[in-house]
Amino acid sequence: MYTILLRLLITAGALMLVAHLLPGITVANFYHALLTALILGVLNISLKPILVLLTLPATLLTFGLFIFVINACIFLVADFFLTGFSVDGFVPAFVGSLCVSVISTALYKLLA
Repeated sequence: MYTILLRLLITAGALMLVAHLLPGITVANFYHALLTALILGVLNISLKPILVLLTLPATLLTFGLFIFVINACIFLVADFFLTGFSVDGFVPAFVGSLCVSVISTALYKLLA
């Protein structure tokens, strides 16, 4: 339970940092960042395996790099579900999802 809450808080912090640094991504406040982190976690558990399976040929052809496109699409789907989180297009979603995953992974390795 502790690790789930820690991951949620780290992802929310990474979302706030990315929203502050990158144009095209906005998060209203920390509450909305927590909600976005929760929705991203649910989408990564439920939707991502289906998308990976459906796009397996493209993923194999690009040596796994198509996973970054799937992550950007999940970022855009989270934008669709939430009002306090906004992404202005595919390129900000792509860069934002990449930055959030790198920052959250580094912070989790540092803190856990």
